[in-house]
Amino acid sequence: MIDKDDFRPITRNRRRATISNTKSETVKLRNGATAAASDPFPKTRESLTKNLQAPLNEDKRKCGLYDKMSCHKLQESMLSSASSFKNYRGILNWCVVMLVLSNARLFLENLLRYGILVDPIQVVSLFLKDPYSWPAACLVIVSNVFILVALYTERKLAMGLITEKVGLLIYIFNLTVVLCFPMVVVLKLPSITPVGGAFALGIYTILFLKLYSYKDVNRWCRERTQAKARTLSRSLSCPSTQSASSGMHLQVSYPGNLSLRDMYYFVFAPTLCYELNFPRSESIRMGFLFRRLFEMFLLTQLLVGLTQQWMVPIIRSSMKPLQEMDYSRMTERLLRLAVPNHLLWLIFFYSFFHSSMNFVAELLRFGDREFYRDWWNSETITYFWQNWNIPVHKWCLRHFYKPLMRRGAGKLLSQSAVFFASAFFHEYLVSVPLRMFRLWAFMGMMAQLPLAWLVARFLRGNYGNAAVWLSLIIGQPIAVLMYVHDYYVIHNQDDPTVTEAL
Repeated sequence: MIDKDDFRPITRNRRRATISNTKSETVKLRNGATAAASDPFPKTRESLTKNLQAPLNEDKRKCGLYDKMSCHKLQESMLSSASSFKNYRGILNWCVVMLVLSNARLFLENLLRYGILVDPIQVVSLFLKDPYSWPAACLVIVSNVFILVALYTERKLAMGLITEKVGLLIYIFNLTVVLCFPMVVVLKLPSITPVGGAFALGIYTILFLKLYSYKDVNRWCRERTQAKARTLSRSLSCPSTQSASSGMHLQVSYPGNLSLRDMYYFVFAPTLCYELNFPRSESIRMGFLFRRLFEMFLLTQLLVGLTQQWMVPIIRSSMKPLQEMDYSRMTERLLRLAVPNHLLWLIFFYSFFHSSMNFVAELLRFGDREFYRDWWNSETITYFWQNWNIPVHKWCLRHFYKPLMRRGAGKLLSQSAVFFASAFFHEYLVSVPLRMFRLWAFMGMMAQLPLAWLVARFLRGNYGNAAVWLSLIIGQPIAVLMYVHDYYVIHNQDDPTVTEAL
Protein backbone atom coordinates (compact mmCIF):
# COMPACT_ATOMS: atom_id res chain seq x y z
CA MET A 1 0.00 0.00 0.00
CA ILE A 2 1.21 3.53 -0.78
CA ASP A 3 0.74 6.26 1.78
CA LYS A 4 -1.22 9.26 0.63
CA ASP A 5 1.35 11.61 2.16
CA ASP A 6 3.92 10.42 -0.37
CA PHE A 7 2.04 12.18 -3.16
CA ARG A 8 2.18 15.63 -1.52
CA PRO A 9 5.64 16.70 -2.78
CA ILE A 10 4.92 15.28 -6.17
CA THR A 11 1.64 17.26 -6.34
CA ARG A 12 3.44 20.48 -5.43
CA ASN A 13 6.07 19.84 -8.05
CA ARG A 14 3.43 19.10 -10.59
CA ARG A 15 1.58 22.28 -9.74
CA ARG A 16 4.79 24.27 -10.00
CA ALA A 17 5.55 22.54 -13.27
CA THR A 18 2.07 23.28 -14.48
CA ILE A 19 2.44 26.96 -13.66
CA SER A 20 5.81 27.15 -15.34
CA ASN A 21 4.48 25.28 -18.33
CA THR A 22 1.59 27.71 -18.54
CA LYS A 23 4.00 30.61 -18.69
CA SER A 24 6.08 28.90 -21.33
CA GLU A 25 2.93 28.15 -23.25
CA THR A 26 2.08 31.79 -23.27
CA VAL A 27 5.48 32.65 -24.66
CA LYS A 28 5.25 29.98 -27.29
CA LEU A 29 1.81 31.09 -28.28
CA ARG A 30 3.10 34.57 -28.79
CA ASN A 31 5.93 33.11 -30.91
CA GLY A 32 3.43 31.26 -33.07
CA ALA A 33 3.55 27.70 -31.55
CA THR A 34 0.40 25.62 -31.10
CA ALA A 35 -1.27 25.26 -27.70
CA ALA A 36 -1.48 21.44 -27.91
CA ALA A 37 2.23 21.10 -28.43
CA SER A 38 3.20 23.34 -25.51
CA ASP A 39 0.78 22.14 -22.80
CA PRO A 40 1.20 18.56 -21.67
CA PHE A 41 -1.46 18.95 -18.93
CA PRO A 42 -4.49 20.76 -20.46
CA LYS A 43 -7.00 19.55 -17.86
CA THR A 44 -4.84 20.66 -14.97
CA ARG A 45 -4.39 24.10 -16.55
CA GLU A 46 -8.17 24.53 -17.01
CA SER A 47 -8.92 23.58 -13.42
CA LEU A 48 -6.31 26.03 -12.15
CA THR A 49 -7.73 28.84 -14.30
CA LYS A 50 -11.22 28.18 -12.92
CA ASN A 51 -9.85 28.24 -9.37
CA LEU A 52 -8.21 31.62 -9.99
CA GLN A 53 -11.32 33.17 -11.61
CA ALA A 54 -13.78 31.82 -9.06
CA PRO A 55 -13.12 34.52 -6.39
CA LEU A 56 -13.49 37.26 -9.02
CA ASN A 57 -16.76 35.89 -10.27
CA GLU A 58 -17.99 35.59 -6.71
CA ASP A 59 -17.16 39.24 -6.03
CA LYS A 60 -18.99 40.31 -9.19
CA ARG A 61 -22.00 38.24 -8.24
CA LYS A 62 -22.07 39.77 -4.77
CA CYS A 63 -21.81 43.28 -6.25
CA GLY A 64 -24.67 42.56 -8.64
CA LEU A 65 -26.84 41.29 -5.81
CA TYR A 66 -25.99 44.38 -3.76
CA ASP A 67 -26.92 46.67 -6.63
CA LYS A 68 -30.23 44.88 -7.03
CA MET A 69 -30.94 45.15 -3.32
CA SER A 70 -29.93 48.86 -3.13
CA CYS A 71 -32.75 51.45 -3.64
CA HIS A 72 -30.98 54.71 -2.74
CA LYS A 73 -28.62 57.04 -4.54
CA LEU A 74 -27.38 60.60 -4.22
CA GLN A 75 -30.08 62.91 -5.69
CA GLU A 76 -32.13 66.06 -5.03
CA SER A 77 -35.90 66.41 -4.71
CA MET A 78 -37.60 67.40 -7.95
CA LEU A 79 -39.08 70.61 -6.53
CA SER A 80 -35.75 71.63 -5.04
CA SER A 81 -33.92 74.53 -6.69
CA ALA A 82 -30.79 72.33 -6.94
CA SER A 83 -32.68 69.80 -9.05
CA SER A 84 -32.39 69.93 -12.84
CA PHE A 85 -36.04 68.88 -13.26
CA LYS A 86 -37.99 71.34 -15.41
CA ASN A 87 -40.99 69.47 -16.79
CA TYR A 88 -44.00 71.02 -15.02
CA ARG A 89 -46.52 70.37 -17.78
CA GLY A 90 -48.80 68.44 -15.44
CA ILE A 91 -48.86 71.30 -12.94
CA LEU A 92 -49.67 73.74 -15.75
CA ASN A 93 -52.56 71.51 -16.86
CA TRP A 94 -53.75 71.37 -13.25
CA CYS A 95 -53.73 75.17 -13.07
CA VAL A 96 -55.76 75.38 -16.26
CA VAL A 97 -58.31 72.86 -14.94
CA MET A 98 -58.61 74.70 -11.63
CA LEU A 99 -58.98 78.01 -13.46
CA VAL A 100 -61.74 76.63 -15.67
CA LEU A 101 -63.59 75.09 -12.72
CA SER A 102 -63.37 78.22 -10.56
CA ASN A 103 -64.57 80.49 -13.37
CA ALA A 104 -67.31 78.04 -14.29
CA ARG A 105 -68.54 78.26 -10.69
CA LEU A 106 -68.49 82.06 -10.83
CA PHE A 107 -70.35 82.06 -14.14
CA LEU A 108 -73.00 79.67 -12.80
CA GLU A 109 -73.39 81.80 -9.69
CA ASN A 110 -73.82 84.86 -11.89
CA LEU A 111 -76.55 83.16 -13.95
CA LEU A 112 -78.42 82.02 -10.83
CA ARG A 113 -78.28 85.48 -9.28
CA TYR A 114 -78.94 87.79 -12.26
CA GLY A 115 -80.32 85.57 -15.01
CA ILE A 116 -79.37 86.10 -18.65
CA LEU A 117 -78.41 89.75 -19.20
CA VAL A 118 -76.96 89.53 -22.73
CA ASP A 119 -78.86 91.93 -25.02
CA PRO A 120 -77.53 92.51 -28.56
CA ILE A 121 -79.88 95.48 -29.08
CA GLN A 122 -78.34 97.30 -26.15
CA VAL A 123 -74.93 97.00 -27.82
CA VAL A 124 -76.19 99.02 -30.77
CA SER A 125 -77.45 101.71 -28.40
CA LEU A 126 -73.94 102.07 -27.00
CA PHE A 127 -72.81 103.36 -30.40
CA LEU A 128 -75.99 105.11 -31.55
CA LYS A 129 -78.65 107.03 -29.66
CA ASP A 130 -80.65 107.52 -32.84
CA PRO A 131 -80.47 104.79 -35.51
CA TYR A 132 -80.90 107.48 -38.19
CA SER A 133 -78.04 109.62 -36.85
CA TRP A 134 -74.45 108.43 -37.10
CA PRO A 135 -72.33 111.29 -35.73
CA ALA A 136 -69.27 109.17 -34.87
CA ALA A 137 -69.17 107.63 -38.34
CA CYS A 138 -69.51 111.08 -39.94
CA LEU A 139 -66.64 112.28 -37.76
CA VAL A 140 -64.46 109.46 -39.06
CA ILE A 141 -65.34 110.31 -42.68
CA VAL A 142 -64.31 113.93 -42.14
CA SER A 143 -60.79 112.70 -41.25
CA ASN A 144 -60.10 112.35 -44.99
CA VAL A 145 -59.74 116.13 -45.14
CA PHE A 146 -56.64 116.02 -42.92
CA ILE A 147 -55.16 113.18 -44.97
CA LEU A 148 -55.51 115.17 -48.18
CA VAL A 149 -54.03 118.28 -46.56
CA ALA A 150 -50.93 116.31 -45.58
CA LEU A 151 -50.55 114.82 -49.08
CA TYR A 152 -51.05 118.21 -50.77
CA THR A 153 -48.45 119.80 -48.45
CA GLU A 154 -45.89 117.11 -49.26
CA ARG A 155 -46.38 117.54 -52.99
CA LYS A 156 -45.82 121.30 -52.71
CA LEU A 157 -42.70 120.72 -50.63
CA ALA A 158 -41.36 118.21 -53.17
CA MET A 159 -41.85 120.67 -56.00
CA GLY A 160 -40.25 123.48 -54.01
CA LEU A 161 -43.32 125.72 -54.17
CA ILE A 162 -43.28 126.25 -50.40
CA THR A 163 -40.40 126.39 -47.95
CA GLU A 164 -39.70 123.93 -45.16
CA LYS A 165 -40.81 126.48 -42.55
CA VAL A 166 -44.15 127.04 -44.25
CA GLY A 167 -44.64 123.29 -44.58
CA LEU A 168 -43.85 122.84 -40.90
CA LEU A 169 -46.42 125.49 -39.93
CA ILE A 170 -49.05 123.78 -42.09
CA TYR A 171 -48.28 120.44 -40.43
CA ILE A 172 -48.43 121.92 -36.94
CA PHE A 173 -51.84 123.41 -37.69
CA ASN A 174 -53.09 120.23 -39.38
CA LEU A 175 -51.97 117.88 -36.60
CA THR A 176 -53.30 120.20 -33.89
CA VAL A 177 -56.71 120.25 -35.55
CA VAL A 178 -56.60 116.44 -35.89
CA LEU A 179 -56.50 116.20 -32.08
CA CYS A 180 -58.70 119.18 -31.16
CA PHE A 181 -61.49 118.97 -33.76
CA PRO A 182 -62.89 115.54 -32.73
CA MET A 183 -62.51 116.47 -29.06
CA VAL A 184 -64.65 119.59 -29.49
CA VAL A 185 -67.26 117.70 -31.52
CA VAL A 186 -67.54 114.92 -28.93
CA LEU A 187 -67.79 117.39 -26.04
CA LYS A 188 -70.34 119.66 -27.73
CA LEU A 189 -72.50 117.12 -29.55
CA PRO A 190 -74.79 115.24 -27.10
CA SER A 191 -75.85 112.69 -29.71
CA ILE A 192 -72.40 111.05 -29.65
CA THR A 193 -72.35 108.22 -27.10
CA PRO A 194 -69.26 107.52 -24.95
CA VAL A 195 -68.47 104.34 -26.91
CA GLY A 196 -68.96 106.05 -30.27
CA GLY A 197 -66.83 108.99 -29.12
CA ALA A 198 -64.06 106.67 -27.94
CA PHE A 199 -64.08 104.90 -31.30
CA ALA A 200 -63.85 108.17 -33.26
CA LEU A 201 -61.12 109.57 -31.02
CA GLY A 202 -59.16 106.32 -31.38
CA ILE A 203 -59.28 106.67 -35.18
CA TYR A 204 -58.10 110.28 -34.98
CA THR A 205 -55.29 109.38 -32.57
CA ILE A 206 -54.02 106.71 -34.98
CA LEU A 207 -54.28 109.20 -37.83
CA PHE A 208 -52.28 111.77 -35.85
CA LEU A 209 -49.43 109.30 -35.28
CA LYS A 210 -49.47 108.17 -38.94
CA LEU A 211 -49.39 111.71 -40.35
CA TYR A 212 -46.56 112.68 -38.02
CA SER A 213 -44.54 109.71 -39.26
CA TYR A 214 -45.46 110.57 -42.87
CA LYS A 215 -44.11 114.10 -42.34
CA ASP A 216 -40.83 112.92 -40.81
CA VAL A 217 -40.01 110.28 -43.43
CA ASN A 218 -40.68 112.56 -46.38
CA ARG A 219 -38.55 115.28 -44.76
CA TRP A 220 -35.71 112.75 -44.38
CA CYS A 221 -36.08 111.91 -48.08
CA ARG A 222 -35.79 115.56 -49.07
CA GLU A 223 -32.73 116.01 -46.88
CA ARG A 224 -31.02 113.01 -48.50
CA THR A 225 -31.97 114.18 -51.95
CA GLN A 226 -30.58 117.63 -51.28
CA ALA A 227 -27.38 116.07 -49.93
CA LYS A 228 -27.09 114.04 -53.17
CA ALA A 229 -27.22 110.78 -51.23
CA ARG A 230 -28.80 107.69 -52.62
CA THR A 231 -32.58 107.88 -52.81
CA LEU A 232 -34.70 105.73 -50.59
CA SER A 233 -36.75 103.09 -52.37
CA ARG A 234 -39.25 100.54 -51.43
CA SER A 235 -40.79 97.40 -52.87
CA LEU A 236 -44.45 97.50 -53.82
CA SER A 237 -45.71 99.89 -51.18
CA CYS A 238 -47.72 101.20 -54.11
CA PRO A 239 -47.27 98.66 -56.95
CA SER A 240 -47.88 99.89 -60.45
CA THR A 241 -49.99 97.96 -62.96
CA GLN A 242 -46.90 96.89 -64.86
CA SER A 243 -45.14 95.50 -61.80
CA ALA A 244 -48.25 93.71 -60.60
CA SER A 245 -48.78 91.97 -63.91
CA SER A 246 -45.18 91.00 -64.45
CA GLY A 247 -44.62 89.88 -60.87
CA MET A 248 -41.54 92.13 -60.57
CA HIS A 249 -41.04 94.43 -57.58
CA LEU A 250 -40.88 97.99 -58.87
CA GLN A 251 -38.63 100.24 -56.82
CA VAL A 252 -40.35 103.56 -56.15
CA SER A 253 -38.25 106.51 -54.99
CA TYR A 254 -39.09 109.93 -53.64
CA PRO A 255 -41.13 111.86 -54.77
CA GLY A 256 -42.82 109.01 -56.67
CA ASN A 257 -44.40 107.88 -53.41
CA LEU A 258 -46.56 111.04 -53.10
CA SER A 259 -49.70 109.52 -54.58
CA LEU A 260 -53.22 108.90 -53.30
CA ARG A 261 -52.82 105.16 -53.62
CA ASP A 262 -49.62 105.12 -51.61
CA MET A 263 -51.08 107.47 -48.98
CA TYR A 264 -54.21 105.44 -48.39
CA TYR A 265 -52.28 102.19 -48.38
CA PHE A 266 -50.30 103.59 -45.45
CA VAL A 267 -53.47 104.89 -43.75
CA PHE A 268 -55.06 101.43 -43.77
CA ALA A 269 -51.86 99.42 -43.18
CA PRO A 270 -51.47 97.97 -39.66
CA THR A 271 -48.51 100.17 -38.77
CA LEU A 272 -47.87 103.67 -37.45
CA CYS A 273 -44.44 104.14 -39.07
CA TYR A 274 -44.31 105.21 -42.68
CA GLU A 275 -41.67 103.76 -45.02
CA LEU A 276 -40.86 103.88 -48.69
CA ASN A 277 -40.18 100.13 -48.69
CA PHE A 278 -42.93 98.18 -47.01
CA PRO A 279 -42.36 94.40 -47.07
CA ARG A 280 -45.07 92.64 -49.02
CA SER A 281 -46.27 89.04 -48.99
CA GLU A 282 -46.56 87.14 -52.27
CA SER A 283 -50.30 86.48 -52.19
CA ILE A 284 -53.41 86.51 -50.03
CA ARG A 285 -53.99 83.25 -48.14
CA MET A 286 -57.76 82.85 -48.14
CA GLY A 287 -57.78 80.19 -45.44
CA PHE A 288 -55.74 82.35 -43.09
CA LEU A 289 -57.93 85.36 -43.91
CA PHE A 290 -61.22 83.60 -43.11
CA ARG A 291 -59.83 82.13 -39.87
CA ARG A 292 -58.91 85.59 -38.65
CA LEU A 293 -62.33 86.90 -39.70
CA PHE A 294 -64.07 84.12 -37.78
CA GLU A 295 -61.96 84.87 -34.71
CA MET A 296 -62.85 88.56 -34.92
CA PHE A 297 -66.57 87.80 -35.07
CA LEU A 298 -66.51 85.18 -32.32
CA LEU A 299 -64.32 87.13 -29.90
CA THR A 300 -66.33 90.33 -30.38
CA GLN A 301 -69.50 88.49 -29.40
CA LEU A 302 -67.68 86.97 -26.42
CA LEU A 303 -66.45 90.39 -25.30
CA VAL A 304 -69.93 91.88 -25.46
CA GLY A 305 -71.55 88.93 -23.70
CA LEU A 306 -69.03 88.79 -20.84
CA THR A 307 -69.24 92.54 -20.34
CA GLN A 308 -73.04 92.53 -20.07
CA GLN A 309 -73.31 89.31 -18.09
CA TRP A 310 -70.32 89.56 -15.77
CA MET A 311 -68.80 93.03 -15.48
CA VAL A 312 -71.86 95.28 -15.47
CA PRO A 313 -73.52 93.61 -12.43
CA ILE A 314 -70.29 93.84 -10.43
CA ILE A 315 -69.85 97.51 -11.34
CA ARG A 316 -73.43 98.28 -10.34
CA SER A 317 -73.01 96.58 -6.99
CA SER A 318 -69.79 98.56 -6.41
CA MET A 319 -71.42 102.01 -6.45
CA LYS A 320 -72.82 101.90 -2.92
CA PRO A 321 -69.56 100.77 -1.22
CA LEU A 322 -67.72 103.52 -3.08
CA GLN A 323 -70.19 106.17 -1.97
CA GLU A 324 -70.10 104.97 1.64
CA MET A 325 -66.28 104.55 1.54
CA ASP A 326 -66.63 101.03 2.92
CA TYR A 327 -63.05 99.88 2.34
CA SER A 328 -63.59 96.20 3.08
CA ARG A 329 -66.48 95.92 0.61
CA MET A 330 -64.61 98.10 -1.89
CA THR A 331 -61.68 95.68 -1.75
CA GLU A 332 -64.03 92.73 -2.20
CA ARG A 333 -65.67 94.36 -5.23
CA LEU A 334 -62.26 95.20 -6.67
CA LEU A 335 -61.12 91.59 -6.45
CA ARG A 336 -64.39 90.40 -7.95
CA LEU A 337 -63.98 92.80 -10.84
CA ALA A 338 -60.31 91.92 -11.39
CA VAL A 339 -60.98 88.46 -12.85
CA PRO A 340 -63.55 89.35 -15.56
CA ASN A 341 -61.76 92.61 -16.38
CA HIS A 342 -58.44 90.84 -16.92
CA LEU A 343 -60.10 88.09 -18.93
CA LEU A 344 -61.73 90.70 -21.18
CA TRP A 345 -58.40 92.49 -21.58
CA LEU A 346 -56.72 89.27 -22.70
CA ILE A 347 -59.54 88.54 -25.16
CA PHE A 348 -59.30 92.09 -26.50
CA PHE A 349 -55.54 91.76 -26.91
CA TYR A 350 -55.85 88.58 -28.97
CA SER A 351 -58.82 89.88 -30.96
CA PHE A 352 -57.18 93.21 -31.86
CA PHE A 353 -53.43 92.58 -32.04
CA HIS A 354 -53.61 89.09 -33.53
CA SER A 355 -56.92 88.53 -35.29
CA SER A 356 -57.81 92.02 -36.54
CA MET A 357 -54.33 93.26 -37.43
CA ASN A 358 -53.40 90.00 -39.14
CA PHE A 359 -56.68 90.17 -41.08
CA VAL A 360 -55.88 93.67 -42.35
CA ALA A 361 -52.25 92.75 -43.03
CA GLU A 362 -53.27 89.68 -45.04
CA LEU A 363 -55.83 91.67 -46.99
CA LEU A 364 -53.24 94.33 -47.88
CA ARG A 365 -50.39 91.79 -48.24
CA PHE A 366 -48.49 93.69 -45.56
CA GLY A 367 -45.46 91.57 -44.72
CA ASP A 368 -44.35 92.75 -41.27
CA ARG A 369 -46.62 90.85 -38.86
CA GLU A 370 -44.73 91.58 -35.64
CA PHE A 371 -47.55 93.31 -33.77
CA TYR A 372 -46.49 92.00 -30.35
CA ARG A 373 -43.72 90.06 -28.68
CA ASP A 374 -43.58 87.79 -25.62
CA TRP A 375 -44.82 90.40 -23.14
CA TRP A 376 -46.27 87.60 -20.97
CA ASN A 377 -42.69 86.67 -20.02
CA SER A 378 -41.92 90.23 -18.88
CA GLU A 379 -39.74 90.38 -15.78
CA THR A 380 -39.79 94.19 -15.71
CA ILE A 381 -42.44 96.83 -16.33
CA THR A 382 -40.26 98.40 -19.01
CA TYR A 383 -40.04 95.14 -20.96
CA PHE A 384 -43.83 94.82 -20.90
CA TRP A 385 -44.41 98.30 -22.34
CA GLN A 386 -41.78 97.69 -25.00
CA ASN A 387 -43.28 94.41 -26.23
CA TRP A 388 -47.04 94.30 -25.80
CA ASN A 389 -47.81 96.95 -28.47
CA ILE A 390 -45.08 96.89 -31.11
CA PRO A 391 -46.58 99.46 -33.56
CA VAL A 392 -46.77 102.12 -30.83
CA HIS A 393 -43.36 101.13 -29.45
CA LYS A 394 -41.74 101.47 -32.88
CA TRP A 395 -43.34 104.88 -33.39
CA CYS A 396 -42.22 106.16 -29.97
CA LEU A 397 -38.69 104.85 -30.52
CA ARG A 398 -38.35 106.21 -34.05
CA HIS A 399 -40.11 109.59 -33.86
CA PHE A 400 -39.92 110.57 -30.19
CA TYR A 401 -37.32 108.78 -28.06
CA LYS A 402 -34.35 108.77 -30.48
CA PRO A 403 -34.87 112.38 -31.63
CA LEU A 404 -34.81 113.48 -27.98
CA MET A 405 -31.62 111.51 -27.41
CA ARG A 406 -29.98 113.06 -30.50
CA ARG A 407 -30.81 116.52 -29.19
CA GLY A 408 -28.96 115.86 -25.95
CA ALA A 409 -31.73 114.70 -23.63
CA GLY A 410 -30.76 112.04 -21.11
CA LYS A 411 -32.11 108.50 -21.13
CA LEU A 412 -34.25 109.01 -18.02
CA LEU A 413 -35.69 112.27 -19.34
CA SER A 414 -36.48 110.69 -22.71
CA GLN A 415 -38.20 107.71 -21.09
CA SER A 416 -40.20 110.02 -18.84
CA ALA A 417 -41.27 112.06 -21.86
CA VAL A 418 -42.46 108.92 -23.64
CA PHE A 419 -44.52 107.86 -20.60
CA PHE A 420 -45.91 111.40 -20.31
CA ALA A 421 -47.07 111.34 -23.96
CA SER A 422 -48.59 107.88 -23.45
CA ALA A 423 -50.36 109.09 -20.30
CA PHE A 424 -51.77 112.08 -22.20
CA PHE A 425 -53.25 109.91 -24.95
CA HIS A 426 -54.67 107.43 -22.42
CA GLU A 427 -56.46 110.26 -20.64
CA TYR A 428 -57.51 111.79 -23.95
CA LEU A 429 -59.18 108.54 -25.06
CA VAL A 430 -61.04 108.07 -21.76
CA SER A 431 -61.93 111.48 -20.33
CA VAL A 432 -63.16 113.14 -23.54
CA PRO A 433 -65.73 110.43 -24.48
CA LEU A 434 -66.98 110.36 -20.86
CA ARG A 435 -67.04 114.20 -20.84
CA MET A 436 -65.23 114.45 -17.53
CA PHE A 437 -61.62 114.99 -16.51
CA ARG A 438 -60.40 113.05 -13.48
CA LEU A 439 -56.82 112.16 -14.62
CA TRP A 440 -57.06 108.58 -13.31
CA ALA A 441 -55.61 107.14 -16.53
CA PHE A 442 -52.93 109.83 -16.65
CA MET A 443 -51.82 109.17 -13.08
CA GLY A 444 -51.95 105.43 -13.64
CA MET A 445 -49.56 105.71 -16.58
CA MET A 446 -47.19 108.08 -14.79
CA ALA A 447 -47.17 105.70 -11.81
CA GLN A 448 -45.53 103.16 -14.12
CA LEU A 449 -42.24 105.08 -13.85
CA PRO A 450 -41.60 104.49 -10.10
CA LEU A 451 -43.15 101.03 -10.37
CA ALA A 452 -40.76 100.14 -13.19
CA TRP A 453 -37.81 101.31 -11.09
CA LEU A 454 -38.94 99.33 -8.02
CA VAL A 455 -39.52 96.10 -9.97
CA ALA A 456 -36.19 96.37 -11.82
CA ARG A 457 -34.34 97.23 -8.61
CA PHE A 458 -35.74 94.70 -6.13
CA LEU A 459 -37.45 91.92 -8.10
CA ARG A 460 -35.90 89.50 -10.58
CA GLY A 461 -36.94 86.47 -12.57
CA ASN A 462 -40.25 84.93 -11.60
CA TYR A 463 -40.84 87.53 -8.88
CA GLY A 464 -40.56 90.33 -11.42
CA ASN A 465 -42.92 88.50 -13.79
CA ALA A 466 -45.43 88.05 -10.96
CA ALA A 467 -45.22 91.80 -10.19
CA VAL A 468 -45.98 92.62 -13.84
CA TRP A 469 -49.01 90.33 -13.87
CA LEU A 470 -50.24 91.74 -10.54
CA SER A 471 -50.02 95.30 -11.83
CA LEU A 472 -52.11 94.31 -14.86
CA ILE A 473 -54.72 92.34 -12.92
CA ILE A 474 -55.23 94.85 -10.09
CA GLY A 475 -54.32 98.17 -11.71
CA GLN A 476 -56.89 98.17 -14.50
CA PRO A 477 -60.01 97.45 -12.39
CA ILE A 478 -59.03 100.27 -10.00
CA ALA A 479 -59.13 102.75 -12.90
CA VAL A 480 -62.39 101.23 -14.19
CA LEU A 481 -64.11 101.62 -10.81
CA MET A 482 -62.87 105.19 -10.43
CA TYR A 483 -64.15 106.32 -13.81
CA VAL A 484 -67.48 104.49 -13.54
CA HIS A 485 -68.09 105.88 -10.06
CA ASP A 486 -67.31 109.44 -11.13
CA TYR A 487 -69.44 109.08 -14.26
CA TYR A 488 -72.30 107.77 -12.13
CA VAL A 489 -72.07 110.66 -9.66
CA ILE A 490 -71.66 113.43 -12.26
CA HIS A 491 -74.58 112.29 -14.41
CA ASN A 492 -77.01 112.16 -11.49
CA GLN A 493 -77.09 108.87 -9.67
CA ASP A 494 -80.92 109.08 -9.36
CA ASP A 495 -81.40 109.13 -13.12
CA PRO A 496 -82.78 105.70 -14.12
CA THR A 497 -81.37 105.98 -17.65
CA VAL A 498 -77.85 106.34 -16.30
CA THR A 499 -78.39 103.43 -13.94
CA GLU A 500 -79.54 101.33 -16.88
CA ALA A 501 -76.45 102.35 -18.85
CA LEU A 502 -74.25 101.21 -15.99
